[in-house]
Amino acid sequence: MFWCAGCSSQLRAGGANSGGKSSSAPTTAAQGGGTSPLARTRLAPGTVTMPAAGMHCHMTGSTPTTYRPDPACTPGTVEDTVTQNNIDSTICVTGYTTKIRPPASATDKVKRDLYGAYGVPDSTTSELDHLVSLELGGSNDPRNLWIEPGSLPNPKDTVENALHKAVCDHKVTLAAAQQAIATNWTTALAVTGAGK
Repeated sequence: MFWCAGCSSQLRAGGANSGGKSSSAPTTAAQGGGTSPLARTRLAPGTVTMPAAGMHCHMTGSTPTTYRPDPACTPGTVEDTVTQNNIDSTICVTGYTTKIRPPASATDKVKRDLYGAYGVPDSTTSELDHLVSLELGGSNDPRNLWIEPGSLPNPKDTVENALHKAVCDHKVTLAAAQQAIATNWTTALAVTGAGK
């Protein structure tokens, strides 16, 4: 996760994606469709691509326990190189996320663009968050990033940690955890049974 307490919320021009392959975003349950698999992307470790220019996103919820991203802007995407077959050598290895997390210098413009797109004021305590967390195989694609208001740690962190543990303990499949958190992180533990 990326922390930003005073990022500029001015949306800048530009924002074409660079580097990496990505597939088009599917309709998810959160968007009123079925439970189509999440888009898979392949980015070089430690890189992040830019969001589309001129996005206008609307967050739902009114407290840190209910804030959710706009599914049209942030449907969630997952890293193509992480699969159910290799979780024990990727996401379940201590230090995995440090190898793929982009440095702050690479996320500054992404932060500015998404803060502007989500209309979050500079003074709001918030973070640039992966909807599908890196520890669940989420990608650094901008379709997986949103502005999450609230202080750290936040309620979503607890959900991410519980899902990660359930996946690494082979109690919940990777795909089920990814889909549940992307569809509605506030119900993901109940949907997967990881909250028991």
